[in-house]
Amino acid sequence: MEGTILLTGASGMVGSAIYRLLENRAEIQLLAPGYHELDLTDQTQVDRYFSIHSPEIVLMIAARVGGIAANKADPVGFLSENTRIQLNLFEACQKHGVRKSLFLGSSCIYPRECPQPMKEEYLLTGPLEPTNEGYALAKILGLKLAQYYYRQYGMLTICPIPCNIYGTNDHFDLQNSHVLSALVRRFVDSQDNASSEVVLWGTGAARREFIHVEDVAEALLFMLQHVETPEPINLGTGTDISVRDLAHLVAELVGYTGDIKWDSSMPDGMLRKCLDVSRFDAMGYRPRISLRDGVTRTIDEYRERKRTGTV
Repeated sequence: MEGTILLTGASGMVGSAIYRLLENRAEIQLLAPGYHELDLTDQTQVDRYFSIHSPEIVLMIAARVGGIAANKADPVGFLSENTRIQLNLFEACQKHGVRKSLFLGSSCIYPRECPQPMKEEYLLTGPLEPTNEGYALAKILGLKLAQYYYRQYGMLTICPIPCNIYGTNDHFDLQNSHVLSALVRRFVDSQDNASSEVVLWGTGAARREFIHVEDVAEALLFMLQHVETPEPINLGTGTDISVRDLAHLVAELVGYTGDIKWDSSMPDGMLRKCLDVSRFDAMGYRPRISLRDGVTRTIDEYRERKRTGTV
């Protein structure tokens, strides 16, 4: 892989992991504009940036993301902002002759009652999970744009659909974070404050599949080199865990020994999300970082952020 690469969302968890892999490669000119340099929701800015810099490969990683609480509070924002980003980027890629691009999907686009494990052909076969419907609809639009631009203009965009991503450079805001980073913060803080109990949302029965962001970054670059179709491809470990068992794992690794209670008045979200990763497995790449090791790294990172006041 060589040439001028535009990486959007380079300050985020996935984007920063990709940036670390690409930043020192001599054969690559890496463009990684921040929000103040390029507002992806502004069509004029996006078109001007492409005109000036002429990227050959575009990694569409930037998105507005968040957990259940954030999605429920602002579905308009999640749908409209992500839709504008995607429309602007796809149009600019086609207009300026981008050689190849990558659009990062999300497993939340599968139907709420989807058969498990979820195969790519199950997309759009049933209603979405209501708690993140706005975000999911935007991501579905992105997948369809990739297919339409390929069919109409021959513009190739590959479309990985990852399971729940966690790890280095995640954020730990309890209102906006995803489940694993939220659990890490709750248990570390409770341990530090000598709290006798932790109260968590839902029943703990929901099951989720997790992949460390460093594995994701390597897998995305692998796919960029080996995939030549806009059809979606699942990216994950193929193994899930209940939120209850995950909470106990985090508590164990933190060293927290207090009570764990569940607030069943709060939503669980989709009851199970586990991907069928047979298409990706057939390419010969497998994630390297175990959940236990990845959670340990995340705990260490949060503790370091607390120590330095950078949470």
